[in-house]
Amino acid sequence: MQTTEEPRIVNIYTESNPNPNSLKFVANFMLMPEGISRDYPNVGKTDEAPLAKVLFDTFDYVTGVFYMSNFITVTKKEETEWFEVKAQVQQVIKDFLSDGKSIITEEITDDIDKELTGSDAEAKIKGVLEEYIKPAVEMDGGAIKLSSYKDGVVTVTLQGSCSGCPSSTITLKNGIENLLKRMVPEVKEVVAEEG
Repeated sequence: MQTTEEPRIVNIYTESNPNPNSLKFVANFMLMPEGISRDYPNVGKTDEAPLAKVLFDTFDYVTGVFYMSNFITVTKKEETEWFEVKAQVQQVIKDFLSDGKSIITEEITDDIDKELTGSDAEAKIKGVLEEYIKPAVEMDGGAIKLSSYKDGVVTVTLQGSCSGCPSSTITLKNGIENLLKRMVPEVKEVVAEEG
C-alpha cells in the first residue's frame, strides 16, 4: 500500500532588523536544529545549501544568505530597495519549502560546535552569551558565537544580519561588552570577527 505525504503548509513572514540591507524571512516551522546556523556570504559556498544557491542564482542583488532556527536572513546590495524585491524573495523561499526540499544537504551534526574546555570564565561567558545575548541577536536575524577567550579578551563571530551591520559595532561595545564585563569580571574586552 502506497502512502502519500500531505503537502506542507508554508507560511513566511518578514521581520526587519538593525541592518537595513538584511531582511529576516521567518517560517512557521523549524528549518535548522536548535543552536545550529549556516552563513553563506557568497554563492561559491552554497554547494551544501540548495536554497541559498537558488537565491543567489535568481537574484543578482543577493549578497548573503544565513540560516538559523526557523528563519533565513537574506542580505542584499545597498542600491536595491526591499520594498521592490521583498515579495519576490519571499515567494522563492515559500515555493522552495512548499516543494518539501531541504535547505541544506550536509549532515548538521558534523557542525555542532565543539564544547570549549577551559576556565570557569569561559563557562560563564558561554552562559551569558546563551542566556542573554543570543536570543536578542537571533531576534534581529543574526547569530553570535564564542570563538575564543584568552587573557581577558573575548572574540566572537557575528553572522547573518549582524555581519556588516552598521550598528553591530555599537551593539558589540555598548551592549555585549558591557554586559559581559559586569557579569564576568575577568572580561576586559570583546572583539568581533566576521563570520
